[in-house]
Amino acid sequence: MARFETLQRTIQVPDGVTVGVEGKTVKVKGPLGALQEDLSHLPVTITQTGREVQVSVTWPRKREIGMLGTAAAHVRNMIRGVTKGYRYNLRTVYAHFPVTVKVDEKAKALKVENFTGEKTPRSAQILDGVKVAVKGDDITVEGIDIKAVSQTAANIQNSTKIKKKDLRVFLDGIYIDTKTSLETPAGPSKVK
Repeated sequence: MARFETLQRTIQVPDGVTVGVEGKTVKVKGPLGALQEDLSHLPVTITQTGREVQVSVTWPRKREIGMLGTAAAHVRNMIRGVTKGYRYNLRTVYAHFPVTVKVDEKAKALKVENFTGEKTPRSAQILDGVKVAVKGDDITVEGIDIKAVSQTAANIQNSTKIKKKDLRVFLDGIYIDTKTSLETPAGPSKVK
């Protein structure tokens, strides 16, 4: 396999977005807010020229080539987050016991009560910079940082994991339904 001296990925910066690169720290500001991420754990070089951000690596092996794509994806996700944002729609599914879902703003947690008839409520942590709204059986998780939004949605889904029962029979839980941007309407999803 031939080795390359340098490999580079170029990310275009759209209008209305400013990107600042200080060493391996990337700061992105846009119409929805600002994000900052430290990429010092990746063996890449990040530079900015005009309206482009270059992520490059010298004499890469297989591992470094993968990390080059990871660093470029982080920057792209930050740019998309400050321009369009992220929205995850979750759906509550239950067969017999009606589940009650409440958002506790002070504790930064989502409480799931009466899940499969349990007396103690289950809770899921809501990360900083994420808004969670409950409307009927639909839960909406919104924000500009994809890591925080997706981790909050995963926390909510994992909080209703069924244990010590047959998963083929007990399908109750909260499941991720759709992943969209904040530009799309937030109505309930259509289930066929």
